[in-house]
Amino acid sequence: MTNSQLTVSLLLFLALPLASRAQQTPVRTAAPLAVGSVAPPFKGKDAAGKTIELKQLLKKGPVVLYFYRGQWCPYCNKQLSQLQDSLQLLTAKGAQVVVVTPEIQENIGKTVEKTKAAFPIVQDQGFVIMKAYNTAFTVDPATALKYKGFGVDLQKANASSDDVLPVPATYVIGRDGRIKFTYFNPDYKQRVSVRRIAAAL
Repeated sequence: MTNSQLTVSLLLFLALPLASRAQQTPVRTAAPLAVGSVAPPFKGKDAAGKTIELKQLLKKGPVVLYFYRGQWCPYCNKQLSQLQDSLQLLTAKGAQVVVVTPEIQENIGKTVEKTKAAFPIVQDQGFVIMKAYNTAFTVDPATALKYKGFGVDLQKANASSDDVLPVPATYVIGRDGRIKFTYFNPDYKQRVSVRRIAAAL
């Protein structure tokens, strides 16, 4: 084998584990679903073990669907606390609120303690709902490592082998099953107000 052939063989050998890993854990990027499009159906269990299904909820009225990152995120806790405080602005218009998170049930319990949330919070195992609503994205290794330095292990918090989080987006879904309003901002520090959601109902 010539030196050039040996070099090519070595490069191919070194590239194999990287290619294999890339296929196993593809990088996900997030993008909002279009207003007017049909909202993807979903089903999950809330902290009390009750089944929450979009199809059944829409029989009663519009649905406001929130995504949040975890009980470790102060911006999420602030948003959910404000949502709880102003919940009547939405329920007065017949809306039902559902919150989706990738975190495990134990951490959802901590979120409820911190925010006094009285609305259902659904654990999204495997990021199924997040993927359907295009909110799931892969956290880059440097950021995931930085979070660990703050005591936040995303894989442990979400019981997953991948570092995935949702963009903290909000969707308003009409009784016809179509998306009426979308708030989608990759800057996790920016959240939509409850009053703005109420105006969209």
